[in-house]
Amino acid sequence: MPQPEGAELQAVRDRRERLRKRWLREPGDRPPTTVRGIHHVAFICRDVEETIRFYQEFLGFPLVEIVENRDYRGSTHFFFDLGHGNLLGFFDFPGHEHPPSTETVGGIQHLALSVGDEQFAAARAALDRENVDYAGPDRGVEESLYFRDPNGVPIELYRERLGIFDGRPVTGPGTV
Repeated sequence: MPQPEGAELQAVRDRRERLRKRWLREPGDRPPTTVRGIHHVAFICRDVEETIRFYQEFLGFPLVEIVENRDYRGSTHFFFDLGHGNLLGFFDFPGHEHPPSTETVGGIQHLALSVGDEQFAAARAALDRENVDYAGPDRGVEESLYFRDPNGVPIELYRERLGIFDGRPVTGPGTV
C-alpha cells in the first residue's frame, strides 16, 4: 500500500496532532471507562482442528469451551483463555468459501497479545523451528513479533505489560 509523502505526509501528521490536542486527555483527567474489559474477540476460521492445534499446542492458549454457534446451525464456536479474564473466540462456517484476509476498513490490522520475556523467546524459537514467517526485532521494534495464524489473522506478540505502551502507562490503575 502506498504511503503518503511530502505535503500529504505533513498534512496527515498535522491532523494527528490536532486530534491529539482535541481528544487525548492526561491520565488524571480521563473519565473511567464504561466497560469492564474485552470479554472476547471472535474471528472466523477455515478449520477448527487446525486452529485449535495452532493456538493451544503451538502458542499455549488453553481451549476452554467449544459449542455450536447459536446463529448458524453446524458452525462451531470455541474459545481460548488469554489470561486476565480475556477470551479469544473463533467460528467456522462449514460450506462457505472465505477469501483471504485483507487489511481494510472494518477488518483487523493485527491482534496484539501481551507476553513476558520467557514466552516471547519461546514463541520466537517455535516460529523458527516450524519455519513460520514472521517480522520482529529485526524491524527495529525489539518488543514485537508479527506473524499470521493458519486463517490469516495477523498476530503480534508484544513484550509489554498490559496497559503500557511504548514504556509508559496509558490506562488507569490496575495495569498488569
